[in-house]
Amino acid sequence: MLIKVIDQVSAGDFLEEAWELYAEAFRDLNSRAVQRHLMYRSEFDEVMHDQRVQKYLCLDDDGTLRGLATYTNDLTSVPLIAPEYFERHWPEHYRSRRIWYIGFVAVHPEAQGCEAFTQMVEQMYLVAVTQNGLVGLDICNYNDDVRNMSRIFRAMIRRLTANMRFTRIDQQSYWLYEFPSTV
Repeated sequence: MLIKVIDQVSAGDFLEEAWELYAEAFRDLNSRAVQRHLMYRSEFDEVMHDQRVQKYLCLDDDGTLRGLATYTNDLTSVPLIAPEYFERHWPEHYRSRRIWYIGFVAVHPEAQGCEAFTQMVEQMYLVAVTQNGLVGLDICNYNDDVRNMSRIFRAMIRRLTANMRFTRIDQQSYWLYEFPSTV
């Protein structure tokens, strides 16, 4: 497998394949997590065209797209996070643009269990570690409780270095008020 890092994915340049792979990977989460995890197609296209966001393409030997991830150190390009939070807690890292954010990591169902996920995450890790950086990501409860994603990320990076701390920096909970019938 080959990891190719590009600034922009355009029509005729894996865009349709990327959308299909992404939609397949995240569609199921919309019924498992309160916050929508699947971008609308227009949002996805916008991210794919945004040159501030690096796209990690994992390609099979025959050039078939097997994985896709987004990664950026321009935190203003990431919807639904507050760059000010990172600026307040890690001002030096923020000023020197040494905080990266993983928008998503998607792997085609046929490539799950292969090296696609691992290779993309390791490539992103290498960018941050060589600059004494920080990497942020969000993981919904379902992906953490059922798929153990925080443990998987931690184990993958620990294989590469023992010099790493993995910390939950925030948590949001959703509440529901229910009014059952009094009859």
